[in-house]
Amino acid sequence: MAEKGIFISFEGGEGVGKSTQIRLLAERLGKLGHQVRVTREPGGSAGAEAVRHVLLSGAAEPFGVGMEVLLFAAARNDHVEEIIRPALAAGEIVLCDRFMDSSRAYQGASGVLAPEFVATVERVAVSGVRPDLTLIFDLDALEGLKRVRRRLPETALAGAPDRFEKDDIAIHEARRQAFLSIAEAEPERCRVIDAAATPETVAEVVWRVVSQALASRSLRGGADG
Repeated sequence: MAEKGIFISFEGGEGVGKSTQIRLLAERLGKLGHQVRVTREPGGSAGAEAVRHVLLSGAAEPFGVGMEVLLFAAARNDHVEEIIRPALAAGEIVLCDRFMDSSRAYQGASGVLAPEFVATVERVAVSGVRPDLTLIFDLDALEGLKRVRRRLPETALAGAPDRFEKDDIAIHEARRQAFLSIAEAEPERCRVIDAAATPETVAEVVWRVVSQALASRSLRGGADG
């Protein structure tokens, strides 16, 4: 039976550079012979990708945050069962651009939903699959939005910010603080990484954290497999 893989999630606000860091890490791991699965949320699986468009286009926004949470949960559960769980069972390293912490920060931090509701929906959505390591990329919210604006002409939306990018700065800052609170509450899983440096500098920090996690896993002799 294949050793259980490793699940690493990448989290943070808008414009922190998660996608770039996932690409750089995947390339580095691949060169070392690791089997790597790169995926994202919302999306990742066929069913979840269909829901992604509904969420990011803002089509679900008029129905309220509660509806958005349920749609994210439905997409996440399909993603877990169709992509993440099988990849982990095959011993792959799964690198996921956003996972459960984004729902905690984006919908949970709104203050509209009861924490118990968000936690219950999360348990159903992840179905026992949680990241072994979560990298939280921290950046001043205003700087993150400036980065988003600079890259917008290159997006498929032809310059239009998505459902969450268009929120005002106070909401973005509240999400940033929510991510930091998650890291503080779960230090054994989460590592906060300063995303203000150059992509190359950030990539080296990411590599140190991930290589330590891989070494720790090796020393345990695959006890979790």
